[in-house]
Amino acid sequence: MIVAIDGPAGAGKSTVARLLAERLGFRYLDTGAMYRAVTLLALDRGVPLDDEPALAELAREHPVEFANGRVGIAGRDVTAAIRAPEIDRVVSQVARHPGVRRVMRARQRQLGGQGDAVVEGRDIGTVVLPEAEVKVYLVADPDVRARRRTADRPGLGPDALATDLRLRDERDAVNMERADDAEQIDTTELTVEQVVARIEALVRERQPGVTRR
Repeated sequence: MIVAIDGPAGAGKSTVARLLAERLGFRYLDTGAMYRAVTLLALDRGVPLDDEPALAELAREHPVEFANGRVGIAGRDVTAAIRAPEIDRVVSQVARHPGVRRVMRARQRQLGGQGDAVVEGRDIGTVVLPEAEVKVYLVADPDVRARRRTADRPGLGPDALATDLRLRDERDAVNMERADDAEQIDTTELTVEQVVARIEALVRERQPGVTRR
């Protein structure tokens, strides 16, 4: 079974998806981390972020790996490095290139096809894995999203993060669309546990044999 969780930054995708995967015993795939990993590698190797062919080739030559909750690329564990503010600021420049997205989506489908998984991102239910049995689209009030990002990124001030969030929403809009058959959940006033419980109930509706770990 595939559970697709989409939505904008700060809506709670990563926290919810990680806990849900742990609870169900599914693999957890963070597609945003994949774009971050390629962005980090491009910066390290001096690949211009406006060079679409070079970035696509870089992504093709160095498939992102997931193992035991860690993210790797080119033989390096980049789990912590990809969360740096400098990656936050430029990852959308890499992710917007159609050539890069084609390579990454192919890799995401490959990873998603390896068994039960919770996959989170911005276009999972619409483009990457439209056949997912459960699709969820998380939303939240912009101010709440900004506060959550502040907690995740203590190196940036709240005003800078709010501006960054708005700009990211504008850049990501073209790739961020709710699937017609996705369940929308507003997480503004819900706890992580409440959101996970709602999605877990959807999973059990579609596949009653799924057991809690």
